[in-house]
Amino acid sequence: MSQQNLSQDEVDALLQGMTGDLPSTETAESARPPKGTVREYNLASEDRIVRGRMPMLEVINERFSRNVMPALTEFAQRNLEISVGEVKVQKYSAFLRETMVPTNFNVVSMRPLRGSALFVCDPTLIFAFIDALFGGVGKFPARIEGREFSGTEQRVIMRIVEILLREYNKAWQGIYPLDLTYQRSEMQPQFVNIAAAGDVVVSTVFTIEIGESVGSVRVCIPYANVEPIRDVLRSNNQGEAPGADKRWISLLSDQIQSAEVQLVAELAKAPATVEQLLAMKVGDFIELDLGKMIQAHVDGVPVLEASYGTSNGHYAIRIERVLTNQQVSWIGDHNA
Repeated sequence: MSQQNLSQDEVDALLQGMTGDLPSTETAESARPPKGTVREYNLASEDRIVRGRMPMLEVINERFSRNVMPALTEFAQRNLEISVGEVKVQKYSAFLRETMVPTNFNVVSMRPLRGSALFVCDPTLIFAFIDALFGGVGKFPARIEGREFSGTEQRVIMRIVEILLREYNKAWQGIYPLDLTYQRSEMQPQFVNIAAAGDVVVSTVFTIEIGESVGSVRVCIPYANVEPIRDVLRSNNQGEAPGADKRWISLLSDQIQSAEVQLVAELAKAPATVEQLLAMKVGDFIELDLGKMIQAHVDGVPVLEASYGTSNGHYAIRIERVLTNQQVSWIGDHNA
Protein backbone atom coordinates (compact mmCIF):
# COMPACT_ATOMS: atom_id res chain seq x y z
CA MET A 1 0.00 0.00 0.00
CA SER A 2 1.40 3.34 -1.01
CA GLN A 3 1.74 6.27 1.36
CA GLN A 4 1.11 9.87 0.36
CA ASN A 5 2.40 12.72 2.51
CA LEU A 6 0.36 15.95 2.84
CA SER A 7 1.96 19.24 2.05
CA GLN A 8 2.05 22.05 4.59
CA ASP A 9 -0.62 23.97 2.64
CA GLU A 10 -2.93 20.97 2.76
CA VAL A 11 -2.38 20.56 6.51
CA ASP A 12 -3.20 24.25 7.09
CA ALA A 13 -6.35 23.95 4.99
CA LEU A 14 -7.53 20.93 7.04
CA LEU A 15 -6.89 22.69 10.36
CA GLN A 16 -8.77 25.76 9.19
CA GLY A 17 -11.69 23.58 8.10
CA MET A 18 -11.83 21.91 11.53
CA THR A 19 -11.82 25.21 13.45
CA GLY A 20 -14.21 26.92 11.05
CA ASP A 21 -11.75 29.72 10.35
CA LEU A 22 -11.19 31.06 6.88
CA PRO A 23 -7.89 32.29 5.55
CA SER A 24 -7.19 35.92 6.14
CA THR A 25 -7.40 36.69 2.44
CA GLU A 26 -10.82 35.08 2.20
CA THR A 27 -11.98 36.93 5.32
CA ALA A 28 -10.94 40.25 3.84
CA GLU A 29 -12.60 39.45 0.56
CA SER A 30 -15.85 38.38 2.24
CA ALA A 31 -15.92 41.63 4.26
CA ARG A 32 -15.89 43.67 1.09
CA PRO A 33 -19.21 44.47 -0.57
CA PRO A 34 -19.87 42.63 -3.84
CA LYS A 35 -18.70 44.29 -7.00
CA GLY A 36 -21.27 46.58 -8.52
CA THR A 37 -22.96 47.27 -5.16
CA VAL A 38 -23.94 50.95 -4.75
CA ARG A 39 -23.06 52.46 -1.39
CA GLU A 40 -24.51 55.75 -0.16
CA TYR A 41 -21.98 58.57 0.17
CA ASN A 42 -22.98 62.11 1.04
CA LEU A 43 -20.58 64.58 -0.50
CA ALA A 44 -22.12 67.41 1.53
CA SER A 45 -21.34 65.67 4.82
CA GLU A 46 -18.78 67.59 6.85
CA ASP A 47 -17.87 64.59 9.02
CA ARG A 48 -15.25 63.58 6.50
CA ILE A 49 -13.36 66.87 6.66
CA VAL A 50 -13.58 67.85 10.35
CA ARG A 51 -10.62 66.07 11.82
CA GLY A 52 -7.99 66.94 14.38
CA ARG A 53 -7.66 69.75 16.86
CA MET A 54 -7.82 73.47 16.17
CA PRO A 55 -5.05 74.91 18.37
CA MET A 56 -5.55 78.51 17.25
CA LEU A 57 -9.23 78.38 18.22
CA GLU A 58 -8.15 77.25 21.67
CA VAL A 59 -5.79 80.23 21.81
CA ILE A 60 -8.67 82.52 20.82
CA ASN A 61 -10.86 81.08 23.59
CA GLU A 62 -8.12 81.57 26.17
CA ARG A 63 -7.61 85.17 25.07
CA PHE A 64 -11.34 85.79 25.19
CA SER A 65 -11.76 84.41 28.70
CA ARG A 66 -8.74 86.35 29.94
CA ASN A 67 -9.92 89.66 28.47
CA VAL A 68 -13.65 89.38 29.13
CA MET A 69 -13.27 88.66 32.86
CA PRO A 70 -12.18 92.19 33.91
CA ALA A 71 -14.78 93.73 31.58
CA LEU A 72 -17.62 91.71 33.10
CA THR A 73 -16.24 92.29 36.59
CA GLU A 74 -16.39 96.04 36.02
CA PHE A 75 -19.93 95.78 34.66
CA ALA A 76 -21.29 93.65 37.50
CA GLN A 77 -19.21 95.35 40.20
CA ARG A 78 -18.58 91.88 41.54
CA ASN A 79 -15.59 89.55 41.34
CA LEU A 80 -16.16 86.60 39.06
CA GLU A 81 -14.32 83.60 37.70
CA ILE A 82 -14.36 82.20 34.16
CA SER A 83 -13.35 78.72 33.07
CA VAL A 84 -13.04 77.59 29.45
CA GLY A 85 -14.40 74.29 28.24
CA GLU A 86 -12.95 72.20 25.44
CA VAL A 87 -13.65 72.90 21.79
CA LYS A 88 -16.37 70.48 20.71
CA VAL A 89 -17.17 69.49 17.13
CA GLN A 90 -20.72 68.15 16.99
CA LYS A 91 -23.97 68.20 15.05
CA TYR A 92 -26.07 71.33 15.40
CA SER A 93 -29.00 69.24 16.63
CA ALA A 94 -26.79 67.84 19.43
CA PHE A 95 -25.76 71.36 20.42
CA LEU A 96 -29.40 72.45 20.71
CA ARG A 97 -30.28 69.39 22.81
CA GLU A 98 -27.61 70.38 25.32
CA THR A 99 -28.98 73.93 25.60
CA MET A 100 -31.32 74.93 28.41
CA VAL A 101 -34.77 76.05 27.20
CA PRO A 102 -35.91 78.79 27.33
CA THR A 103 -32.69 80.75 27.11
CA ASN A 104 -31.16 83.74 25.35
CA PHE A 105 -29.94 83.03 21.80
CA ASN A 106 -28.03 85.92 20.20
CA VAL A 107 -27.42 85.66 16.46
CA VAL A 108 -24.34 87.54 15.22
CA SER A 109 -22.80 87.97 11.77
CA MET A 110 -19.16 87.01 11.13
CA ARG A 111 -17.85 89.40 8.50
CA PRO A 112 -15.85 88.88 6.32
CA LEU A 113 -16.82 85.19 6.71
CA ARG A 114 -20.21 84.00 5.56
CA GLY A 115 -23.00 82.88 7.82
CA SER A 116 -23.88 83.63 11.43
CA ALA A 117 -22.78 82.44 14.85
CA LEU A 118 -24.55 82.07 18.19
CA PHE A 119 -23.78 83.50 21.62
CA VAL A 120 -26.04 81.68 24.07
CA CYS A 121 -26.48 83.10 27.58
CA ASP A 122 -28.39 80.81 29.90
CA PRO A 123 -31.00 82.32 32.28
CA THR A 124 -28.93 81.52 35.36
CA LEU A 125 -26.15 83.78 34.14
CA ILE A 126 -28.51 86.61 33.16
CA PHE A 127 -30.31 86.67 36.50
CA ALA A 128 -26.99 86.39 38.34
CA PHE A 129 -25.88 89.63 36.67
CA ILE A 130 -29.22 91.29 37.36
CA ASP A 131 -29.07 90.21 40.99
CA ALA A 132 -25.51 91.56 41.31
CA LEU A 133 -26.42 94.88 39.68
CA PHE A 134 -29.25 95.40 42.16
CA GLY A 135 -27.18 94.50 45.20
CA GLY A 136 -28.15 90.85 45.66
CA VAL A 137 -25.87 87.98 46.59
CA GLY A 138 -27.49 85.25 44.50
CA LYS A 139 -29.31 83.42 47.28
CA PHE A 140 -32.73 83.56 45.64
CA PRO A 141 -32.67 82.13 42.10
CA ALA A 142 -35.23 83.59 39.70
CA ARG A 143 -37.52 81.60 37.44
CA ILE A 144 -38.21 82.48 33.83
CA GLU A 145 -40.48 79.64 32.73
CA GLY A 146 -43.63 80.85 31.00
CA ARG A 147 -42.64 84.49 30.41
CA GLU A 148 -40.51 86.71 28.22
CA PHE A 149 -37.61 88.82 29.43
CA SER A 150 -38.71 92.21 30.74
CA GLY A 151 -37.47 95.50 29.33
CA THR A 152 -34.92 95.90 32.12
CA GLU A 153 -33.69 92.35 31.65
CA GLN A 154 -33.36 92.94 27.89
CA ARG A 155 -31.18 96.01 28.49
CA VAL A 156 -28.91 94.04 30.82
CA ILE A 157 -28.69 91.24 28.24
CA MET A 158 -27.76 93.69 25.48
CA ARG A 159 -25.02 95.19 27.65
CA ILE A 160 -23.60 91.73 28.36
CA VAL A 161 -23.72 90.79 24.67
CA GLU A 162 -21.94 94.02 23.71
CA ILE A 163 -19.10 93.18 26.10
CA LEU A 164 -18.90 89.59 24.85
CA LEU A 165 -18.76 90.59 21.19
CA ARG A 166 -16.24 93.36 21.77
CA GLU A 167 -13.83 91.09 23.61
CA TYR A 168 -14.36 88.19 21.20
CA ASN A 169 -13.45 90.46 18.30
CA LYS A 170 -10.27 91.46 20.13
CA ALA A 171 -9.39 87.80 20.71
CA TRP A 172 -9.32 87.19 16.95
CA GLN A 173 -7.00 90.11 16.23
CA GLY A 174 -3.60 88.98 14.97
CA ILE A 175 -5.03 85.60 13.88
CA TYR A 176 -7.84 86.45 11.49
CA PRO A 177 -9.62 89.78 12.12
CA LEU A 178 -13.37 89.32 12.43
CA ASP A 179 -16.19 91.80 12.82
CA LEU A 180 -18.94 90.14 14.85
CA THR A 181 -22.09 92.24 14.72
CA TYR A 182 -25.27 91.66 16.71
CA GLN A 183 -28.32 90.82 14.58
CA ARG A 184 -31.17 89.63 16.79
CA SER A 185 -32.16 87.67 19.90
CA GLU A 186 -34.47 84.69 20.33
CA MET A 187 -35.68 82.57 23.23
CA GLN A 188 -36.66 79.38 21.39
CA PRO A 189 -34.19 77.24 19.38
CA GLN A 190 -36.64 76.63 16.52
CA PHE A 191 -36.32 80.29 15.56
CA VAL A 192 -32.53 80.14 15.37
CA ASN A 193 -31.56 78.69 12.01
CA ILE A 194 -27.84 79.35 11.66
CA ALA A 195 -27.33 75.79 10.37
CA ALA A 196 -29.26 72.66 9.43
CA ALA A 197 -29.81 70.02 12.10
CA GLY A 198 -27.25 67.68 10.52
CA ASP A 199 -24.58 70.33 9.94
CA VAL A 200 -21.39 70.29 11.99
CA VAL A 201 -20.74 73.15 14.41
CA VAL A 202 -17.82 74.12 16.62
CA SER A 203 -18.86 75.07 20.14
CA THR A 204 -17.21 76.15 23.38
CA VAL A 205 -18.71 76.61 26.86
CA PHE A 206 -17.46 79.42 29.11
CA THR A 207 -18.57 78.84 32.71
CA ILE A 208 -18.91 82.03 34.78
CA GLU A 209 -19.15 82.09 38.59
CA ILE A 210 -20.67 85.20 40.18
CA GLY A 211 -20.77 84.79 43.93
CA GLU A 212 -22.87 81.72 44.65
CA SER A 213 -24.39 81.64 41.15
CA VAL A 214 -22.94 79.73 38.22
CA GLY A 215 -23.97 80.39 34.62
CA SER A 216 -22.50 79.87 31.18
CA VAL A 217 -21.98 81.47 27.80
CA ARG A 218 -21.90 79.10 24.86
CA VAL A 219 -20.35 80.12 21.55
CA CYS A 220 -21.50 78.13 18.53
CA ILE A 221 -19.99 78.59 15.06
CA PRO A 222 -21.03 76.47 12.06
CA TYR A 223 -18.01 74.69 10.64
CA ALA A 224 -18.98 75.86 7.15
CA ASN A 225 -18.31 79.45 8.33
CA VAL A 226 -14.71 78.81 9.38
CA GLU A 227 -13.93 76.16 6.77
CA PRO A 228 -12.21 78.75 4.49
CA ILE A 229 -9.72 79.52 7.31
CA ARG A 230 -9.32 75.97 8.64
CA ASP A 231 -5.57 76.05 7.94
CA VAL A 232 -5.23 79.10 10.18
CA LEU A 233 -7.17 77.47 13.03
CA ARG A 234 -5.20 74.22 12.74
CA SER A 235 -1.87 76.01 12.81
CA ASN A 236 0.38 75.33 15.80
CA ASN A 237 1.85 78.82 15.66
CA GLN A 238 1.05 80.31 19.05
CA GLY A 239 2.25 83.78 18.12
CA GLU A 240 0.90 86.18 15.59
CA ALA A 241 -0.92 85.08 12.48
CA PRO A 242 1.02 83.86 9.45
CA GLY A 243 2.36 86.84 7.55
CA ALA A 244 2.88 88.96 10.66
CA ASP A 245 6.47 87.81 11.35
CA LYS A 246 8.28 91.13 11.68
CA ARG A 247 11.73 89.55 11.33
CA TRP A 248 10.72 87.86 8.07
CA ILE A 249 9.15 91.09 6.78
CA SER A 250 12.31 93.05 7.62
CA LEU A 251 14.54 90.48 5.90
CA LEU A 252 12.32 90.42 2.81
CA SER A 253 12.26 94.22 2.72
CA ASP A 254 16.08 94.35 2.82
CA GLN A 255 16.36 91.84 -0.01
CA ILE A 256 13.87 93.73 -2.17
CA GLN A 257 15.57 97.07 -1.55
CA SER A 258 18.97 95.66 -2.60
CA ALA A 259 17.60 94.25 -5.87
CA GLU A 260 18.93 95.91 -9.03
CA VAL A 261 16.43 97.55 -11.39
CA GLN A 262 16.79 99.42 -14.67
CA LEU A 263 15.83 103.09 -14.54
CA VAL A 264 14.72 104.55 -17.87
CA ALA A 265 14.30 108.31 -18.39
CA GLU A 266 12.87 109.37 -21.76
CA LEU A 267 13.52 112.95 -22.83
CA ALA A 268 10.66 113.08 -25.31
CA LYS A 269 8.55 111.07 -27.75
CA ALA A 270 7.67 111.83 -31.36
CA PRO A 271 4.64 109.95 -32.65
CA ALA A 272 4.81 108.91 -36.32
CA THR A 273 2.99 106.65 -38.70
CA VAL A 274 4.56 103.93 -40.84
CA GLU A 275 3.90 106.08 -43.90
CA GLN A 276 5.86 108.99 -42.39
CA LEU A 277 8.76 106.71 -41.48
CA LEU A 278 8.96 105.32 -45.01
CA ALA A 279 8.93 108.84 -46.44
CA MET A 280 11.90 110.01 -44.35
CA LYS A 281 15.22 110.69 -46.07
CA VAL A 282 18.75 111.30 -44.91
CA GLY A 283 19.04 114.78 -43.45
CA ASP A 284 15.39 115.08 -42.30
CA PHE A 285 14.78 116.46 -38.84
CA ILE A 286 12.42 115.07 -36.16
CA GLU A 287 11.10 117.80 -33.92
CA LEU A 288 10.79 116.95 -30.24
CA ASP A 289 8.75 118.91 -27.73
CA LEU A 290 11.02 118.92 -24.68
CA GLY A 291 9.42 119.79 -21.36
CA LYS A 292 11.20 121.10 -18.30
CA MET A 293 10.49 117.92 -16.32
CA ILE A 294 10.62 114.26 -17.36
CA GLN A 295 9.59 111.02 -15.69
CA ALA A 296 11.87 108.09 -14.93
CA HIS A 297 10.33 104.62 -15.18
CA VAL A 298 11.12 101.20 -13.75
CA ASP A 299 9.58 98.43 -15.84
CA GLY A 300 7.12 100.92 -17.28
CA VAL A 301 6.02 102.28 -13.88
CA PRO A 302 6.78 105.99 -13.25
CA VAL A 303 8.74 106.36 -10.02
CA LEU A 304 10.59 109.68 -10.27
CA GLU A 305 10.06 113.16 -11.65
CA ALA A 306 13.33 114.84 -12.64
CA SER A 307 14.95 117.62 -14.57
CA TYR A 308 17.66 116.86 -17.13
CA GLY A 309 21.02 118.30 -18.08
CA THR A 310 24.73 117.43 -18.10
CA SER A 311 27.18 116.65 -15.31
CA ASN A 312 30.91 116.16 -15.85
CA GLY A 313 30.35 115.86 -19.58
CA HIS A 314 27.60 113.22 -19.25
CA TYR A 315 23.86 113.46 -19.66
CA ALA A 316 22.23 113.34 -16.23
CA ILE A 317 18.93 113.82 -14.42
CA ARG A 318 18.28 115.47 -11.08
CA ILE A 319 15.46 114.00 -8.95
CA GLU A 320 12.86 116.58 -8.06
CA ARG A 321 10.01 114.43 -6.73
CA VAL A 322 9.33 110.79 -5.86
CA LEU A 323 6.13 109.58 -7.50
CA THR A 324 5.71 106.45 -5.34
CA ASN A 325 5.17 106.17 -1.56
CA GLN A 326 6.85 109.13 0.11
CA GLN A 327 7.76 107.01 3.14
CA VAL A 328 10.08 104.55 1.41
CA SER A 329 13.15 104.52 3.63
CA TRP A 330 15.70 103.35 1.05
CA ILE A 331 15.57 106.68 -0.84
CA GLY A 332 17.92 108.83 1.21
CA ASP A 333 19.59 112.20 0.74
CA HIS A 334 22.62 110.57 -0.86
CA ASN A 335 20.41 109.30 -3.71
CA ALA A 336 19.09 112.75 -4.65
